[in-house]
Amino acid sequence: MAARNAFEMALVTLLMELLEAVALETKKTARFRSPLKRLDTTLRNIEPILYGNGRLSKVLDRPENETNMFILHLENGKRLVLKCSTVKIWNAYKKSVHANRLIRLDQELSDFFQVELQDNMSISMRSLTEVHALGVKMDQALSTVTNRAGGFSSSCSVPGLPDFIVGLDVHLQELKHMLLKDANQVLIVSAPGGCGKTTLAKMLCHDDEIKGIFGDSIFYVTVSRTTSLKTIVQKLAHHLHVTNCEFQTDEDAKNQLENMMSQMGSEKILLVLDDVWYESQSIIQDLRLPIPGYKILVTSRSLFSEFGSTYELSLLNDEDARTLLCHSAFPFDESQINVPDDLVIKMVKCCKGFPLALTVIGATLCGQGELKWRTTLQKWSEGQSIFHSNSELLLSVQASVDAIEHLPIARDYFLDLGSFPEDEKIAASVLVDMGVELYNLDKEGMYTSEYLLELSSRNLLNLIVARKDASELEGYCSDHFVMQHDLLRELAIHLSSQEPVPQRKRLLIEVHENDIPGWWIEQTQPPISARLLSITTDETFSSVWYDLKAPKVEVLVLNTRGKNYTLPHFTKTMKNLKVLNITSYGIYASELLGLPLISSLSNLKRMRLEHVSLSPSIHSICELKNLQKLSFIMCEIGNALESCPIDSPPMLSTLTELEFDSCYDLKEMPARICDIVHLEKLSITNCHELDALPKGLGSLSNLEILRLHSCTRLAKLPESIVNLHSLVFLDISDCLSINSLPDQIGELSALRVLKMSGCHGLEELPASVTNLSLLEDVVCDEETSYLWSYYESDLCGLKINVVEDDRLANFRKIVG
Repeated sequence: MAARNAFEMALVTLLMELLEAVALETKKTARFRSPLKRLDTTLRNIEPILYGNGRLSKVLDRPENETNMFILHLENGKRLVLKCSTVKIWNAYKKSVHANRLIRLDQELSDFFQVELQDNMSISMRSLTEVHALGVKMDQALSTVTNRAGGFSSSCSVPGLPDFIVGLDVHLQELKHMLLKDANQVLIVSAPGGCGKTTLAKMLCHDDEIKGIFGDSIFYVTVSRTTSLKTIVQKLAHHLHVTNCEFQTDEDAKNQLENMMSQMGSEKILLVLDDVWYESQSIIQDLRLPIPGYKILVTSRSLFSEFGSTYELSLLNDEDARTLLCHSAFPFDESQINVPDDLVIKMVKCCKGFPLALTVIGATLCGQGELKWRTTLQKWSEGQSIFHSNSELLLSVQASVDAIEHLPIARDYFLDLGSFPEDEKIAASVLVDMGVELYNLDKEGMYTSEYLLELSSRNLLNLIVARKDASELEGYCSDHFVMQHDLLRELAIHLSSQEPVPQRKRLLIEVHENDIPGWWIEQTQPPISARLLSITTDETFSSVWYDLKAPKVEVLVLNTRGKNYTLPHFTKTMKNLKVLNITSYGIYASELLGLPLISSLSNLKRMRLEHVSLSPSIHSICELKNLQKLSFIMCEIGNALESCPIDSPPMLSTLTELEFDSCYDLKEMPARICDIVHLEKLSITNCHELDALPKGLGSLSNLEILRLHSCTRLAKLPESIVNLHSLVFLDISDCLSINSLPDQIGELSALRVLKMSGCHGLEELPASVTNLSLLEDVVCDEETSYLWSYYESDLCGLKINVVEDDRLANFRKIVG
C-alpha cells in the first residue's frame, strides 16, 4: 500500500512539474503557443482527478508495466516542453516535428486518463471541424513537401526497407564501423548495379545506433544522371521548409547549403547520396562542407577513389544467394520443390551472386517445372546475351524478358518504360493512354492493370498500388504508379536500340546539356519509322532543336527539368500523333512555350501536361478537333482557361475525359467547360483553392463520372448537378467545406456509387436521397454513416462502406 501511495505521489509530482513547464514555455515562446495551450487545458482537466477521493486510484488500476511506461512518457514530456524555446524560429522542419510531438503528448495524456475524462470533457462540433481542417492543411503541406503527383519528390526522408533482406547484416556492421570511425568526410559504397547498395544504405539509416547519433539530421537524396547540385540543394531546402531558395550559380547553392546546415544546431549530420553516376562525381566534391560532424554516404557503381574511403560491397555468397533465389522462386513452401537440387545450384552460380538477378530470375522461374529451368540454363550456356559480353549481370536478367515473349503487350510495356527518366514514378494512367493508342487496349485500364501486375510479379517493375478498390468506373489504374530499377530501365533501352535508328519501333533519346546525338545533327538519316518517340532533356537544355522527320510517330513523350521548355518545332509535322505527354521533373513547374504548334495535329486524341506552367496560348489546346482526353497534373493554370475565345467553335467538342489534379492555383472552373457536350468523365482532385463550380454544370448531359476529391474549399455543388441523369459515380470525399447536398439530389437517377468520406460539415441528407433507386455503394466515414442509416430501409441493396478517417495519425506517422 505504501508503495502504491508513493507511486501516486510521484505521478502527481510529475504532472505538476509538467504543468509548470507548460506555463513557463508558453510565456517564453510564441512558436508553440497553440499546442502548449491545448496541453495546458488537458492538464487542467486532469488536475481534479489527482485530488478527488479515490479517483486517481481508479485510473491507476491497470497493469504495472503500463503505468511505469506512462511515468516514462511524462518524464520525456517535460523535457520535450522545456525544449520549445530552443527550437530555432527559422527551422520550419523542426518546428513542425516538435509541434507534432507536443500534440502526441497531449493525446497520450488524454488516452491514459480517458476513463475519467469522458465525464469531464466534451469536444464541440466546431472543434472537431477545426481538427479536421488542421489535418487537411497538414495533408496539403505534406503533399507539397513529399509528393509530385506521383512523380518528382522533394522529400529527403529515408525510404522504407524491403520486406526480405539477406546477406547484408555483416556488411551493415562493417559499413557502420567505417562511417563512425573513418576520418574522411565522404564514404563511398561501390558495387555493380543490382548488388544491394541502396538497400544497405537504407539499412544503415534505419539502424538504431545511427539514428541515435544523427537523430532527425539524416537526409536521403537519390541522384540521377541529370541531377544537378542546385536540384539537390533545392530538395534539401524544401525538406527543411526553407523558402525562396533561388540559386544563380552552383557556388551560390553551395554557400546557401552551408548556411542551412550550420544553422541546424545538430552536432551530427548524415547526407546520403544514392546512385551517383560517374559523370556526377563533381557533385560529391561540391557537397563537401567544412562543418564538424557532417558525413556524406554515397552509393555508386563507380569507385571514386579520389575521395579516400570506399566500401566495396561484395556479391552474395552461395548460401545467401541460394536463399534469395529460393525465396523468389519458391515463395510458398520450399519443401514442395520439384526441381533437382543440381539445377538450383547451377542457377545460383549463373546469377553470379547478384541480388537483383537472383530475385528476377527466381520470380521468372516461379511455378515452372524442371524443363523450364534446363532450357533457361541452356540459353545462357550458348552465350545468348542482350548486352555486351562484359556485363554478366545483364546476361542473367535476359531470361526474365525472354520469359514474357508469349505476352507481347506486357513485353512492349516493359520496353516502353525506358521512355521515362530514371528514379521517377510513372503514373499508370500514362501507360493506359499509350496502350489505348498503341495496342488497342481499353481506356478504363483493365488490361493495362493486368499486364502491369504480370510484370510486377516477375520483378520487372515495382507497381505501387495506391488504392486497391479501384474499379471500372474510376479506372483500374486510378492513382497507381510504376517504378523501375535502373538496371531494368537500361535493359529496356538496350532492347529498344538493337536496330539502326531509322528502323526502331521506339526511339528513346536522352540529351545531356545540349549534347545532341551526332546522327541527329548530321541530318543524314532517312525519316524514322518509330511509333513511340521519347526525348529527355535536363535543366541546362536550351530548347534549340534540330529537324527530325518522324511521320509515323503516334506517341510523343517529352521529359524536361528546365524552367523554360519550348516544344520541338517538328512536332507540327507529326500528322499521325495520337498521344502527347509533356512532364517537367524539376523542382519548379516549367514554363511551356510553343503550344500553338499543336493546333495542326488533327489526330491528337490524348494529351497529358504535368508540372508545367501554361500561358494564355492554352487556347491552342482548345482548338484541337479530335482530342478525347486532356489531363492537367500539378500545372500552373491560373486564368489561362479563360483565354479561349468566346466566339470560337464549341470548345473541345470531341472531349470525353477532362482531368485536373493538384493544380494549386485553380480557383474557378470557366463556364465554357459546360459546353463540352460529349464529356463523360470530369475529375477535379486535390485542387485546394477551387471554391466554385460552374452553375451550368448540369448541362453536361453525357457525364458519367464526377470526381471532386479533396477540393477542400469547395463550399457547395451547383443545383444544376441534379440534371446529370447519366451520372453513375460521384466522389466528394474530403470536400471539407461542403455542408449540404442539393435538395433534389435524388434526381440523379443513374447514380450507383457515392464517395463522401471526410465531409464533416454535412449535418443532414436531403429527403430526396430515397429516390436514388440504383445507388449501390456509399463510401463514407462513421459519422456520415449514421445519416445514411435512416434511409437504408428505403434503398434496397444499398451497401454503406465505412472507411477510417485518420489523417492526423498518418501525418504523425510520417513526421513524428
